[in-house]
Amino acid sequence: MFKRRTPEAPANPPEVVKPEGKGRPTPKRKEAEKRNRQPITAPSSRKEAYRKVRERQAADRAKARQGMAKGDEKHLLKRDKGPVRRLARNYVDSRRTVGSYLMYAMFAIVLLSMLPIPVARLLVLFAPPLLLVAVFAEGLLLSRGIKRLAAERYPDEDVKGVGLYAAMRAMQIRRLRVPNPQVRVGEKDKI
Repeated sequence: MFKRRTPEAPANPPEVVKPEGKGRPTPKRKEAEKRNRQPITAPSSRKEAYRKVRERQAADRAKARQGMAKGDEKHLLKRDKGPVRRLARNYVDSRRTVGSYLMYAMFAIVLLSMLPIPVARLLVLFAPPLLLVAVFAEGLLLSRGIKRLAAERYPDEDVKGVGLYAAMRAMQIRRLRVPNPQVRVGEKDKI
């Protein structure tokens, strides 16, 4: 008697357009918590926990070391980050430097000092200061060159310390440089 009367349903009902959204009902809290639960995989002893931590840290260090060797910006130390420092590394790595051979020369001088030949002893006396002066002069030239090049290419970047950075890299043995050299000797066009 007091029922609402609806007209007869049309023969072709209109298509229902679903609103853009998730398209499913919100799960009950109990279901969501059950889905998010994961079994506890705690180590059985303290010793095992420390071992797992050390293994994870060793894996992280190996990944960082590999990234640093490749020159990956994310893994580099703060002193090596940035386009200016990358330019300095490539600038130094594209040249042969006296500083990179300094350790070999000093080792040869020590060997020469053991010989009982007077000429060898005289050479041992004068060679180290001359080598150090040559390395110092080369460092100054490299420093000036990289500062000028960095100011041209990256006028908005900070070039503070890039000269000393390049000079120090030039004194390292090429194979021991970190990050590894990205350019070969003589590839000055790739700088």
